[in-house]
Amino acid sequence: MAEAVFHPPRRKRRVFESYEAPFPVDVGGKDFRLCQAEIINNNVIVRNPEDIEQLYNKGYFGKGILSRSRPLFSISDPQLVAKWRGINTNMPIITSQKYQRRLQWARSVLQEQGLDECSISSILQSYTEPLGPPLCRGHGAQRSGDSCKGGPEPGDAELSRRCAGSEGAPSPEGSSQEGGDAALGPGTGSRQQEQEDSREVAEGSCHRDPPVLGGCEGKQSPELRAGESLDCRECAPEYVLVQEEEEGSSCPEDDSTDAQENLVKKEVLVCRKNPFRIFEYLQLSLEEAFFLVYALGCLSIYYGEEPLSILKLWEVFSEVKPDFKTTYMAYHYFRGKGWVPKVGLKYGTDLLLYRKGPPFYHASYSVIAELVDDNFEGSLRRPLSWMSLSGLNRTTANASKELMLCYLIRPSDMTAEEMSSPECMKRIKVQELIVTRWVSSRERSEQDEF
Repeated sequence: MAEAVFHPPRRKRRVFESYEAPFPVDVGGKDFRLCQAEIINNNVIVRNPEDIEQLYNKGYFGKGILSRSRPLFSISDPQLVAKWRGINTNMPIITSQKYQRRLQWARSVLQEQGLDECSISSILQSYTEPLGPPLCRGHGAQRSGDSCKGGPEPGDAELSRRCAGSEGAPSPEGSSQEGGDAALGPGTGSRQQEQEDSREVAEGSCHRDPPVLGGCEGKQSPELRAGESLDCRECAPEYVLVQEEEEGSSCPEDDSTDAQENLVKKEVLVCRKNPFRIFEYLQLSLEEAFFLVYALGCLSIYYGEEPLSILKLWEVFSEVKPDFKTTYMAYHYFRGKGWVPKVGLKYGTDLLLYRKGPPFYHASYSVIAELVDDNFEGSLRRPLSWMSLSGLNRTTANASKELMLCYLIRPSDMTAEEMSSPECMKRIKVQELIVTRWVSSRERSEQDEF
């Protein structure tokens, strides 16, 4: 068997961020932060914006549920942002069509609560009225700030009571307090409203994220229900700038007979309240979540109202994913070696190994993990034929990566009771095997050189 040749990782041409730390913990322990997550539909979800930033920036754990990797989802239209770059504002800018689509979503959610069409139209109309004069091209920050200074409208409190969810999921209950939407103004708000918003995120947001957060009522932790360190307005803006055509602004360019064909439409930005908010959370793989709990101790995972212990997580994750023990052992091993493992489903493998993180380098290895005994025997998770191995190796090579087989060798005398605890990893040995394609012409030329 030939000795493997190490190939240095390929650095990406464009790097837009700096490397902070390999793990979300400090060596000295001065600024230690215990993050919180929830198990929702067999997925581990982190809701708190500060926890999301901590876990992803330091170690690149997880991915945004609405983004490719880093949780940076925004409803703002990039083309409109570039078009209105003279407007000094941090609010999203969207088209009128996108805003109408959100109105339809809010209407559908209110209809599910059994409200009649008259009440729904009245609520939405009063909630989405323009706040201040529209912004025209050429107006700067002086107008952008004034355009959204609107006090509580009569329908604001009503829709706030109806929309009990981070994306506008309504709730049939509600109180008739005045100024129920006072916290929606930029820079204003009360502790009571923040608690209501945080409770809405925990209870209602799952209705609008079916791929990840479906059916999660009552699964939030007490800390999240109390609204501690969870500001909804940091996740999704309550106000948006909508590009609309100003009424009566269409006028002919000249007095010719073709005036009707040459109409100039004046576009303005109108500040309105977003009737259907969408929040992005951080989704951790089971291996990443367990590593943060077991190896680093910087994450607490809740199911319902109680945090789960390490042994309970080991049991639950093994039930959710039958080969969890095998994949986690490989994940733990490579994380300890300084690599950043990510899910390798895209290339048909278990893991992809990155140096520092995906923003800096391309993945160097595609890893398949197998748990075997001392004699390299056992029930393999995915038996490979020569044809499937050749196809997998070619797919990996075409992506400028190397295929690695990671064998986790357990002693023959290890019992099932020992495997029921993560402490069994102390007796596990690891052997790595890199698969390369043998090319006869290349081998012949190398022999001729000798």
